[in-house]
Amino acid sequence: MSVAALKSAEWLLRAETRAIFAALDGAQGRTRAVGGVVRDTIMDRQRANPDIDLATELLPETVMKRAKAAGIACYPTGVAHGTVTLKLGDTQAEVTTLRQDIETNGRHAVVAFGTDWTADASRRDFTLNALYCDPDGALFDPLGGVDDALAGRIRFIGEAAQRIDEDGLRVYRFFRFSASHGGQQFDPDGLMACATAVERLTHLSRERVGSEIMRMLSLPQVALTLLMMAKIGLLGFDDAVARALMAYEALGGQLATARLDLLAGDGLDQAQQAWRLSSQMIGAAREIEHAADLLADNRVGEAVYRYGEAAIEGLAVIAARADWGQARLAETARALAAIIIPDFPVSGHDLAGLGMAPGPGMGQEIARLERAWIDSGFMLGKCDLLALIKP
Repeated sequence: MSVAALKSAEWLLRAETRAIFAALDGAQGRTRAVGGVVRDTIMDRQRANPDIDLATELLPETVMKRAKAAGIACYPTGVAHGTVTLKLGDTQAEVTTLRQDIETNGRHAVVAFGTDWTADASRRDFTLNALYCDPDGALFDPLGGVDDALAGRIRFIGEAAQRIDEDGLRVYRFFRFSASHGGQQFDPDGLMACATAVERLTHLSRERVGSEIMRMLSLPQVALTLLMMAKIGLLGFDDAVARALMAYEALGGQLATARLDLLAGDGLDQAQQAWRLSSQMIGAAREIEHAADLLADNRVGEAVYRYGEAAIEGLAVIAARADWGQARLAETARALAAIIIPDFPVSGHDLAGLGMAPGPGMGQEIARLERAWIDSGFMLGKCDLLALIKP
């Protein structure tokens, strides 16, 4: 990890990025990269084709005019807030005009465009997110955030309570960044401010909170963070769930929908409402839950037949939730790996050939035959199953 990594960063040396900088007076210091892409480069957490955020002294209208003149596609994705999205080839950059507070009154602060880089940095959430660099990779660090980045320290800029009053979602972001970039260590001042703010967060958009939660649940290591969130009342779950989350992680699990299932259990519908989660996401968590239930009853074949690869996560979930010993876990894992499920050999066409009319009755009969086939260990063939049909 080092600041020198900026000078050789692939995203910064890319011709498309340099063309965007050139169009926006990057060499003159009027436009700099900012935030995550700078932070993650310094912390040696670079990703392929990362999101590139740029801060600029230029007004949005000027950004769009310059981009069009340079042949760069531009989209007014948030002009009212000073944001324009530029795209050149496969490179996309979100460009936001510098902002500064005119009047500060929590979430109702009056903000204006400006040219003061330190004022812009002071409006951000954490010090390690207030890092800028120019087209040559020279770091601009007005608030001392680089030391925090290199130390993996998540520290609010200025007064933590004020930053949270400006946007309560920063409480969730504090925990997400503490898990993703802070080694699940919590800055004491930030933690205290978050704990104090918990009762004042009911106004937050459920979609925004849900997005932060699911991003957290996707991290490799997050169980200790979730436990701390529960400790201050930001999440609600009991000791059994806490143990299951820790055990799941110890097994190497890191799938967001599996963690969601462990957190919510029978309350997936309530979680969907509380966090405005997609039906697809809830459906995936529910499949893991059903697979886990089947595996708990040693119905390995049925778990694989009905839920496919979700049975693998189902195994990790039930092993974590029920505190399975190593022997049972290994035995079930071997059974999962060895089983091959053939196609169900009977169809509605077969039943129609025997004179059965399409409709609910046919569906019920197919379900009964399927049950018999599963219970036989998938050994019954078509003739065997059709012989079970009652005249």
